[in-house]
Amino acid sequence: MTFHPVMPGLLMLVVFAALALFTVVQAVLAPSSRVRIRWISRTLLVVLLGAMMLRPVVNDGRPVDAVGSNVDVYFVIDTTSSMAAEDWADDRPRLEGVRADVAELTDRLVGARFSVTTFDAATVERVPLTTDGGAIEQTVDAMTQEITEYSSGSSISAPLAHLEETLAAAEPGHTTILYYLGDGEQTADEQPESFASIAEYVDGGAVLGYGTEDGGRMLENGGLDAEGDREYIIDPSTGEPAISSIDEGALQTIAEQLGVEYLHRDASTSVDDAASGISVVPQTDPNQDPAPEPELYWVLAIPFGLLLLVELAGLITDLRRLRTRREGRS
Repeated sequence: MTFHPVMPGLLMLVVFAALALFTVVQAVLAPSSRVRIRWISRTLLVVLLGAMMLRPVVNDGRPVDAVGSNVDVYFVIDTTSSMAAEDWADDRPRLEGVRADVAELTDRLVGARFSVTTFDAATVERVPLTTDGGAIEQTVDAMTQEITEYSSGSSISAPLAHLEETLAAAEPGHTTILYYLGDGEQTADEQPESFASIAEYVDGGAVLGYGTEDGGRMLENGGLDAEGDREYIIDPSTGEPAISSIDEGALQTIAEQLGVEYLHRDASTSVDDAASGISVVPQTDPNQDPAPEPELYWVLAIPFGLLLLVELAGLITDLRRLRTRREGRS
Protein backbone atom coordinates (compact mmCIF):
# COMPACT_ATOMS: atom_id res chain seq x y z
CA MET A 1 0.00 0.00 0.00
CA THR A 2 1.22 3.48 -0.84
CA PHE A 3 -0.19 6.99 -0.30
CA HIS A 4 -0.71 9.99 -2.59
CA PRO A 5 -1.83 12.83 -0.26
CA VAL A 6 -3.84 15.67 -1.79
CA MET A 7 -1.82 18.29 0.11
CA PRO A 8 1.69 18.46 1.62
CA GLY A 9 2.11 15.96 4.44
CA LEU A 10 3.26 18.48 7.04
CA LEU A 11 0.32 20.77 6.31
CA MET A 12 -2.10 17.85 6.61
CA LEU A 13 -0.56 16.85 9.93
CA VAL A 14 -0.95 20.37 11.37
CA VAL A 15 -4.52 20.88 10.13
CA PHE A 16 -5.96 17.53 11.11
CA ALA A 17 -4.07 17.30 14.38
CA ALA A 18 -5.54 20.67 15.36
CA LEU A 19 -9.05 19.63 14.33
CA ALA A 20 -8.78 16.30 16.15
CA LEU A 21 -7.45 18.00 19.29
CA PHE A 22 -10.32 20.49 19.22
CA THR A 23 -13.00 17.79 18.92
CA VAL A 24 -11.40 15.67 21.65
CA VAL A 25 -11.28 18.63 24.04
CA GLN A 26 -14.94 19.40 23.31
CA ALA A 27 -15.87 15.77 23.98
CA VAL A 28 -14.08 15.87 27.34
CA LEU A 29 -15.75 19.16 28.33
CA ALA A 30 -19.21 18.17 27.06
CA PRO A 31 -22.00 18.94 29.58
CA SER A 32 -23.94 15.75 28.83
CA SER A 33 -23.42 12.25 27.43
CA ARG A 34 -25.51 13.10 24.36
CA VAL A 35 -23.28 16.04 23.48
CA ARG A 36 -20.14 13.99 24.23
CA ILE A 37 -21.24 11.30 21.77
CA ARG A 38 -21.79 13.97 19.13
CA TRP A 39 -18.22 15.27 19.59
CA ILE A 40 -16.78 11.76 19.51
CA SER A 41 -18.61 11.24 16.23
CA ARG A 42 -17.07 14.47 14.92
CA THR A 43 -13.60 13.25 15.97
CA LEU A 44 -14.13 10.11 13.89
CA LEU A 45 -15.21 12.30 10.97
CA VAL A 46 -11.94 14.24 11.20
CA VAL A 47 -9.87 11.05 11.34
CA LEU A 48 -11.68 9.45 8.41
CA LEU A 49 -11.44 12.62 6.31
CA GLY A 50 -7.73 12.84 6.98
CA ALA A 51 -7.25 9.19 6.01
CA MET A 52 -9.18 9.71 2.78
CA MET A 53 -7.07 12.76 1.90
CA LEU A 54 -3.96 10.58 2.20
CA ARG A 55 -5.31 8.70 -0.86
CA PRO A 56 -4.20 5.15 0.01
CA VAL A 57 -3.70 2.96 -3.08
CA VAL A 58 -2.85 -0.69 -3.57
CA ASN A 59 -0.04 -1.82 -5.83
CA ASP A 60 2.64 -4.55 -5.93
CA GLY A 61 5.58 -2.32 -5.12
CA ARG A 62 6.34 -1.18 -8.66
CA PRO A 63 4.78 1.38 -11.02
CA VAL A 64 1.48 0.09 -12.30
CA ASP A 65 2.30 1.16 -15.84
CA ALA A 66 5.33 -1.13 -15.95
CA VAL A 67 5.15 -3.44 -18.96
CA GLY A 68 8.42 -5.18 -18.34
CA SER A 69 12.08 -4.49 -17.97
CA ASN A 70 15.24 -4.78 -19.97
CA VAL A 71 16.50 -7.28 -17.38
CA ASP A 72 15.88 -10.93 -18.28
CA VAL A 73 16.42 -13.46 -15.49
CA TYR A 74 16.84 -17.15 -16.35
CA PHE A 75 16.52 -19.78 -13.61
CA VAL A 76 18.14 -23.07 -14.71
CA ILE A 77 17.29 -25.75 -12.16
CA ASP A 78 18.65 -29.26 -11.66
CA THR A 79 15.71 -31.63 -11.01
CA THR A 80 17.64 -34.92 -11.13
CA SER A 81 17.13 -37.46 -8.35
CA SER A 82 20.12 -36.13 -6.42
CA MET A 83 18.24 -32.88 -5.77
CA ALA A 84 15.94 -34.91 -3.51
CA ALA A 85 18.89 -35.61 -1.18
CA GLU A 86 17.89 -34.76 2.38
CA ASP A 87 20.72 -32.49 3.46
CA TRP A 88 18.99 -29.10 3.37
CA ALA A 89 17.66 -27.58 6.62
CA ASP A 90 16.48 -30.21 9.11
CA ASP A 91 17.13 -33.03 6.63
CA ARG A 92 14.81 -31.59 4.01
CA PRO A 93 15.28 -32.15 0.24
CA ARG A 94 17.61 -29.80 -1.62
CA LEU A 95 14.74 -28.73 -3.87
CA GLU A 96 13.14 -26.99 -0.89
CA GLY A 97 16.16 -24.73 -0.74
CA VAL A 98 15.85 -24.09 -4.46
CA ARG A 99 12.19 -23.12 -4.08
CA ALA A 100 12.99 -20.69 -1.25
CA ASP A 101 15.85 -19.07 -3.17
CA VAL A 102 13.88 -18.64 -6.39
CA ALA A 103 11.02 -17.03 -4.46
CA GLU A 104 13.43 -14.64 -2.73
CA LEU A 105 15.25 -13.70 -5.92
CA THR A 106 11.95 -13.12 -7.72
CA ASP A 107 10.89 -10.75 -4.94
CA ARG A 108 14.24 -8.97 -4.97
CA LEU A 109 14.15 -8.41 -8.74
CA VAL A 110 10.56 -7.26 -9.13
CA GLY A 111 10.07 -5.67 -12.53
CA ALA A 112 12.39 -8.03 -14.40
CA ARG A 113 11.26 -10.77 -16.78
CA PHE A 114 11.73 -14.32 -15.50
CA SER A 115 12.07 -17.73 -17.09
CA VAL A 116 12.36 -21.21 -15.56
CA THR A 117 14.12 -24.15 -17.22
CA THR A 118 14.59 -27.52 -15.53
CA PHE A 119 16.89 -30.34 -16.54
CA ASP A 120 17.20 -34.04 -15.71
CA ALA A 121 16.74 -36.74 -18.32
CA ALA A 122 15.30 -33.94 -20.47
CA THR A 123 15.68 -30.17 -20.52
CA VAL A 124 12.34 -28.35 -20.43
CA GLU A 125 11.52 -24.65 -20.46
CA ARG A 126 8.75 -24.57 -17.86
CA VAL A 127 8.00 -20.85 -18.10
CA PRO A 128 9.09 -18.54 -20.94
CA LEU A 129 10.09 -14.98 -20.07
CA THR A 130 7.33 -13.27 -18.11
CA THR A 131 6.93 -10.39 -15.66
CA ASP A 132 4.50 -12.52 -13.62
CA GLY A 133 6.57 -13.41 -10.57
CA GLY A 134 3.60 -15.33 -9.15
CA ALA A 135 3.66 -17.73 -12.11
CA ILE A 136 7.36 -18.38 -11.46
CA GLU A 137 6.81 -19.15 -7.79
CA GLN A 138 3.82 -21.41 -8.52
CA THR A 139 5.83 -23.34 -11.09
CA VAL A 140 8.75 -23.83 -8.73
CA ASP A 141 6.44 -24.79 -5.85
CA ALA A 142 4.99 -27.57 -8.00
CA MET A 143 8.41 -28.72 -9.20
CA THR A 144 9.58 -32.22 -8.22
CA GLN A 145 12.57 -34.39 -8.91
CA GLU A 146 12.50 -36.61 -12.00
CA ILE A 147 10.63 -39.92 -11.81
CA THR A 148 13.13 -42.40 -10.44
CA GLU A 149 12.29 -45.09 -12.98
CA TYR A 150 13.35 -42.77 -15.82
CA SER A 151 16.64 -41.73 -14.22
CA SER A 152 19.57 -42.98 -16.28
CA GLY A 153 22.55 -40.79 -15.48
CA SER A 154 22.64 -37.02 -15.71
CA SER A 155 25.03 -34.36 -16.92
CA ILE A 156 25.42 -30.99 -15.26
CA SER A 157 25.76 -29.44 -18.72
CA ALA A 158 22.48 -30.91 -19.99
CA PRO A 159 20.76 -27.49 -20.39
CA LEU A 160 23.67 -25.98 -22.34
CA ALA A 161 22.27 -26.55 -25.85
CA HIS A 162 18.92 -25.03 -24.86
CA LEU A 163 20.66 -22.02 -23.30
CA GLU A 164 22.83 -21.46 -26.37
CA GLU A 165 19.74 -21.27 -28.57
CA THR A 166 17.70 -19.19 -26.14
CA LEU A 167 20.33 -16.62 -25.18
CA ALA A 168 21.57 -16.16 -28.75
CA ALA A 169 18.01 -15.15 -29.70
CA ALA A 170 17.56 -12.76 -26.75
CA GLU A 171 16.39 -9.22 -27.43
CA PRO A 172 19.26 -6.82 -28.22
CA GLY A 173 20.03 -4.34 -25.48
CA HIS A 174 18.61 -6.50 -22.72
CA THR A 175 20.61 -7.45 -19.63
CA THR A 176 20.80 -11.22 -19.20
CA ILE A 177 21.00 -12.65 -15.69
CA LEU A 178 21.55 -16.41 -15.35
CA TYR A 179 21.08 -18.44 -12.17
CA TYR A 180 22.21 -22.06 -12.30
CA LEU A 181 20.85 -23.99 -9.30
CA GLY A 182 22.11 -27.51 -8.68
CA ASP A 183 24.41 -29.83 -6.75
CA GLY A 184 27.07 -30.41 -9.42
CA GLU A 185 26.72 -34.19 -9.33
CA GLN A 186 27.76 -35.67 -12.71
CA THR A 187 26.50 -39.23 -13.12
CA ALA A 188 26.69 -39.47 -16.91
CA ASP A 189 29.75 -41.25 -18.33
CA GLU A 190 30.86 -38.38 -20.58
CA GLN A 191 32.59 -35.23 -19.34
CA PRO A 192 30.37 -32.15 -19.01
CA GLU A 193 30.55 -29.54 -21.75
CA SER A 194 31.89 -26.08 -21.05
CA PHE A 195 29.50 -23.20 -20.36
CA ALA A 196 32.11 -20.80 -21.73
CA SER A 197 30.27 -20.92 -25.05
CA ILE A 198 27.42 -18.82 -23.60
CA ALA A 199 29.49 -16.53 -21.36
CA GLU A 200 29.30 -13.73 -23.93
CA TYR A 201 25.52 -13.61 -23.50
CA VAL A 202 25.55 -13.54 -19.68
CA ASP A 203 25.79 -10.16 -17.91
CA GLY A 204 25.42 -11.42 -14.35
CA GLY A 205 23.89 -13.95 -12.02
CA ALA A 206 25.37 -16.79 -9.99
CA VAL A 207 25.82 -20.52 -9.68
CA LEU A 208 24.02 -21.65 -6.53
CA GLY A 209 25.12 -24.93 -4.97
CA TYR A 210 22.96 -27.18 -2.78
CA GLY A 211 23.97 -30.08 -0.59
CA THR A 212 26.76 -31.07 1.79
CA GLU A 213 29.92 -33.14 1.62
CA ASP A 214 28.36 -35.72 3.95
CA GLY A 215 25.40 -35.90 1.59
CA GLY A 216 21.92 -37.25 2.12
CA ARG A 217 19.55 -40.02 1.19
CA MET A 218 17.01 -39.60 -1.62
CA LEU A 219 13.39 -40.72 -1.60
CA GLU A 220 12.09 -42.27 -4.80
CA ASN A 221 9.61 -40.43 -7.00
CA GLY A 222 7.17 -42.93 -8.41
CA GLY A 223 5.04 -40.39 -10.26
CA LEU A 224 1.30 -39.81 -9.96
CA ASP A 225 0.47 -43.52 -10.12
CA ALA A 226 2.74 -44.50 -7.25
CA GLU A 227 1.10 -46.39 -4.40
CA GLY A 228 2.15 -46.96 -0.81
CA ASP A 229 4.97 -45.36 1.15
CA ARG A 230 7.95 -43.98 -0.70
CA GLU A 231 11.24 -45.83 -0.33
CA TYR A 232 14.77 -44.52 -0.47
CA ILE A 233 16.75 -44.97 -3.66
CA ILE A 234 19.09 -47.95 -3.20
CA ASP A 235 22.73 -48.07 -4.20
CA PRO A 236 22.99 -51.40 -6.11
CA SER A 237 26.64 -51.79 -5.14
CA THR A 238 25.91 -51.80 -1.40
CA GLY A 239 22.23 -52.62 -1.11
CA GLU A 240 21.92 -49.59 1.20
CA PRO A 241 20.23 -46.23 0.57
CA ALA A 242 22.28 -44.24 -1.95
CA ILE A 243 24.01 -41.09 -0.72
CA SER A 244 24.34 -37.98 -2.87
CA SER A 245 27.00 -35.38 -2.06
CA ILE A 246 27.54 -31.92 -3.52
CA ASP A 247 30.37 -31.49 -6.02
CA GLU A 248 31.44 -27.91 -5.37
CA GLY A 249 34.42 -28.22 -7.69
CA ALA A 250 32.14 -28.86 -10.64
CA LEU A 251 29.88 -25.95 -9.69
CA GLN A 252 32.81 -23.58 -9.26
CA THR A 253 34.02 -24.60 -12.72
CA ILE A 254 30.63 -23.70 -14.22
CA ALA A 255 30.74 -20.33 -12.43
CA GLU A 256 34.21 -19.61 -13.79
CA GLN A 257 33.16 -20.56 -17.32
CA LEU A 258 30.15 -18.23 -17.12
CA GLY A 259 32.10 -15.45 -15.44
CA VAL A 260 29.75 -15.30 -12.43
CA GLU A 261 30.07 -15.95 -8.71
CA TYR A 262 29.63 -19.34 -7.06
CA LEU A 263 27.62 -19.38 -3.82
CA HIS A 264 27.11 -22.41 -1.61
CA ARG A 265 23.61 -22.27 -0.22
CA ASP A 266 22.25 -23.34 3.15
CA ALA A 267 19.12 -22.44 5.09
CA SER A 268 20.97 -20.22 7.58
CA THR A 269 22.07 -17.66 4.99
CA SER A 270 20.36 -15.24 2.62
CA VAL A 271 20.55 -15.29 -1.15
CA ASP A 272 21.03 -11.51 -1.16
CA ASP A 273 24.57 -11.74 -2.52
CA ALA A 274 23.25 -13.41 -5.67
CA ALA A 275 21.13 -10.32 -6.44
CA SER A 276 23.68 -7.75 -5.35
CA GLY A 277 24.47 -5.14 -7.98
CA ILE A 278 21.50 -5.99 -10.19
CA SER A 279 19.29 -2.95 -10.80
CA VAL A 280 15.83 -3.41 -12.29
CA VAL A 281 14.19 -0.30 -13.70
CA PRO A 282 10.68 -1.00 -15.06
CA GLN A 283 9.99 0.33 -18.53
CA THR A 284 6.80 1.96 -19.71
CA ASP A 285 5.07 1.62 -23.01
CA PRO A 286 4.79 5.10 -24.58
CA ASN A 287 1.75 3.97 -26.57
CA GLN A 288 -0.11 2.68 -23.55
CA ASP A 289 -1.94 4.82 -21.01
CA PRO A 290 -0.91 4.03 -17.45
CA ALA A 291 -3.38 1.74 -15.72
CA PRO A 292 -5.24 3.49 -12.90
CA GLU A 293 -4.08 2.60 -9.41
CA PRO A 294 -6.80 0.94 -7.30
CA GLU A 295 -7.60 3.54 -4.63
CA LEU A 296 -9.00 2.67 -1.20
CA TYR A 297 -10.51 6.00 -0.17
CA TRP A 298 -14.00 4.69 -0.99
CA VAL A 299 -13.69 2.11 1.79
CA LEU A 300 -13.25 4.96 4.27
CA ALA A 301 -15.95 7.03 2.57
CA ILE A 302 -18.65 4.54 3.61
CA PRO A 303 -18.35 5.04 7.40
CA PHE A 304 -17.60 8.74 6.79
CA GLY A 305 -20.87 9.11 4.89
CA LEU A 306 -22.86 7.30 7.57
CA LEU A 307 -21.40 9.44 10.34
CA LEU A 308 -22.07 12.56 8.28
CA LEU A 309 -25.74 11.57 7.91
CA VAL A 310 -25.94 11.09 11.67
CA GLU A 311 -24.36 14.52 12.18
CA LEU A 312 -26.82 16.12 9.74
CA ALA A 313 -29.73 14.40 11.45
CA GLY A 314 -28.53 15.72 14.80
CA LEU A 315 -28.16 19.22 13.37
CA ILE A 316 -31.72 19.14 11.98
CA THR A 317 -33.01 17.95 15.34
CA ASP A 318 -31.18 20.76 17.15
CA LEU A 319 -32.61 23.36 14.74
CA ARG A 320 -36.15 22.07 15.32
CA ARG A 321 -35.68 22.22 19.09
CA LEU A 322 -34.37 25.78 18.82
CA ARG A 323 -37.33 26.81 16.66
CA THR A 324 -39.76 25.21 19.09
CA ARG A 325 -38.23 27.08 22.01
CA ARG A 326 -38.48 30.41 20.17
CA GLU A 327 -42.11 29.79 19.24
CA GLY A 328 -42.88 28.88 22.85
CA ARG A 329 -41.39 32.11 24.14
CA SER A 330 -43.38 34.16 21.65
